[in-house]
Amino acid sequence: MVHSLIGKPAPTFSAMDTNGKTYNFTTGGGVPTVLFFYPKAGSMGCIREVSQLQTLTEKDSFKQARVRMVGVSADSVEKQKEFAKKQKLTYPILSDRGGKARRAYSIGRFLFWPSTRTTFIIDKAGTIRAILDATVNNGAHAKFVDKELDKLRAEEGNAQSLKQAFSTDVNASTYAIPAV
Repeated sequence: MVHSLIGKPAPTFSAMDTNGKTYNFTTGGGVPTVLFFYPKAGSMGCIREVSQLQTLTEKDSFKQARVRMVGVSADSVEKQKEFAKKQKLTYPILSDRGGKARRAYSIGRFLFWPSTRTTFIIDKAGTIRAILDATVNNGAHAKFVDKELDKLRAEEGNAQSLKQAFSTDVNASTYAIPAV
């Protein structure tokens, strides 16, 4: 199933960070973003997911690309703070108690959890490029992020090559249209 947000601008939203301050989520500005929603801070699956994503943030390729990682769940600020500290997370995780972020990204419920486990890849221009909705397979998200960011890097490399190819000095007479 193709998610309705693919190819569209990423919705903006505000939510509380682990310090109880408002975090305004916006995209674009030349920085790719990984936005992921998870069901429950501290649960076994979520511990595995955030740990694997944290490992990704420590890779040189991730740092060089200046990728921004942001996690969101319905847990309270206090629960998020405890979770981030215990897992030694270096990226923000946000408390979406009111569900505004989940609604903006069409995140559904899963059984008795307030949200599914869903990851969005957002390009430098702020466009949603890929989405993984795999609540049960928590280990798939880090692999998905790594693969999709590789695709974005490859596209960027191809774009740079084209830009260089077309920016070289060309003798205009080479392409002149002869008079009829």
